[in-house]
Formats: sequence, structure tokens, C-alpha cells
Amino acid sequence: MVGALIHEWVELRGGSERVLEAIADAYPDADIYCLWNDAPGRFPGRRVHESWLARTPLSRSKVAALPFMPMTWRRLRPAEQPDWILASSHLFAHHAQFVGADVPKLAYVHTPARYIWTPEHDPRGRSPLMRAASTLLKPIDRSRAQDVNAFAANSAFVRDRIRTYWDRDADVIHPPIDVERIREVAARRELLSDTDAETLASLPDEFVLGASRFVPYKGLDTVLRLAAKLDLPVVLAGGGSDEARLRAIAADLRIDARFVHDPSDELLVALFGEATVYVFPPIEDFGMMPVEALAAGGRVVVNAEGGAREGIAKSDAACAIHFGDLDAAADQVRALIEQGARPRESDVDWLSRERFQERIRDWVGVNV
Repeated sequence: MVGALIHEWVELRGGSERVLEAIADAYPDADIYCLWNDAPGRFPGRRVHESWLARTPLSRSKVAALPFMPMTWRRLRPAEQPDWILASSHLFAHHAQFVGADVPKLAYVHTPARYIWTPEHDPRGRSPLMRAASTLLKPIDRSRAQDVNAFAANSAFVRDRIRTYWDRDADVIHPPIDVERIREVAARRELLSDTDAETLASLPDEFVLGASRFVPYKGLDTVLRLAAKLDLPVVLAGGGSDEARLRAIAADLRIDARFVHDPSDELLVALFGEATVYVFPPIEDFGMMPVEALAAGGRVVVNAEGGAREGIAKSDAACAIHFGDLDAAADQVRALIEQGARPRESDVDWLSRERFQERIRDWVGVNV
């Protein structure tokens, strides 16, 4: 039996793309269908089919393309008739349907679209225009969710959203973490380029790490404020439009804040391992980076609300805290640092890429 893999759009980087890669490796004969492909070299030797949106300026604006997505997903034409469909969905990919084909459809859900269902967690959904659009899109999204034969959620947190918004149940299959690669990079500093090695050597001996895109909802301002409470320097790794605001906050707090722009994968792993603690404040659907930090040997703090606490639950080198009271949060982080625990291999092995693929194959096998 040959399947078809559906994905919203393909980018050069992204957690959902790493999930898609693991699924695609588990099903090497399956074609991939997406709205557009911004990383054409990401799946060498694989047929990746784009929708008509890829040939229009709409592919450069997800918001502008949004009204056309539900209709587009319902009119897919397969290059070869599949026996089943597996959608990797964080917006409308679970709506996918091939013209003239009636085959089982499964959906691995990263989240029901946050800027439609939970705009309080995603600023893209807070504009008056998007709120108006959401009123129209919610009933369509809920109705199309009934066409799916089986759902898998990337966390129990997302499973609960699926129940609330779509009135459907889901199995929980946590995302894959490339544990072995991260451990190899963490153990071999010679993999760092000369520039990355110089950057790492220039940083303080102790520091709080924040790593993500520099956008407000990632909560890097909270990392700065927590570091100030701990009286520790802070390193922010990433890039984005929020940098000027973050620099201003750091100046107001009078803390030593270093910015590492767009770190390589190798440098990011080294930062995870060298940091006194990696702090991850956003309310996320799962949160792969905290688990990657544990795999690299680092201590981790995540938001107690959301799915990130699920990935770090087996480690004494990590804790989930509420960031509303930063004084209390700082006390918890101090205690974590003072206990001196470092991650064990068993803390993250259960989330390895290989185990994810085993669970996906078993789940697909049961449901098609």
C-alpha cells in the first residue's frame, strides 16, 4: 500500500518540517503534497507536489492565502492514486481530499490553527480582520475534521484542544528528537566552525539561555527578567523583528545580555550544553527545543502551561514553572541549579526519531 503525505507548506527550518522528514523517511514511497515548497532541496529524490498557490504572489503571504486554503485542499489531484492519506497539519492540511478518491485519511496534528482557535496564544489571530475570518472558518474547520478517520496529536495538550474544538479524540504521539545527532555534536566540539568556537569562547562562564525566533509571543523578555532576578548574564540566540525591544529591556534591567544571531545547529547544541539553564517561556503545543537541550546535556526550565512540560517530565535536570510570579520562579530555578543534576540518556531516549517512526507506523497500520 502506498500513501500520500500532506503538509501545509515546506520551509527551510521548522519543527513541523522535522516531523514531516521523520514521517517521510518512514514511508519512502509516499509522495508529498503541499501548498508551496520554499525548500526545494529538503527532500532529495522525493516527488513534492505544489498547489496552484505556489505559482501566485499569495505564496509569499500566509495571511493573504488563508481564505483560499480550505478550497485548495479539497481539490487535490494525485500524481498516482494513493491507498491512504496522512496529513501533517497545523492549519488546514487535514482538510485535504483528492478528487475522485475515497481513501482513509489520517491526520498528525501539531495544533488546531492557533490564530483561529486560540488567538490569545498567537498574535497573528488578534487583528479585527483575522477575528472576522475566524468566525467563518471555525465551522468549516470543525466540519472538515469529521472527515478524518483517525487523529494523532503531538501532545496531550493538543489532544485536549482537538477534543474541545473538533469534538474528536486523538492518540498522543510526541514529536521526534534527533537524539543521537545532538549527542554526537555535543560530544565533539571540533564540529564547531572557527567562528562558532570564537563566539562560544566569548560568552560568560555562567549564563541563562533563551533561544527562539525574536518575536513577542516567544517570551524572550521573560528570559531577560528572570536572568535579572537570578543576577546572571543572559544569552539570546536567534533572530527576528523583536530584537530592538529586547535590547531596550536588557538596558533598562542593566544586565549583561549577549545576542547570538541565527546560530548554526552545532553552535545551538553547544549553547544548550554550556548554559547554566535554558529557559523556554512560551505556551507551546509541544516544544522540541527543550528536549533538544536535555539531549545536549543542559538544564531546562519550561512554562508549566502548555505541552512543553510533557517532553521534560522524566528529567530531574528540568522543571516546569509558572512565570506569572518571577520571584517564585527565580527561587525554583535557583533550586534546580543548586541541585546540580544533569540529564540522563533515559530522559530523552523515549522521544528519539526511531521510536517516533515506530509509533507512527503502528498507528497508521491500525487505522488504514
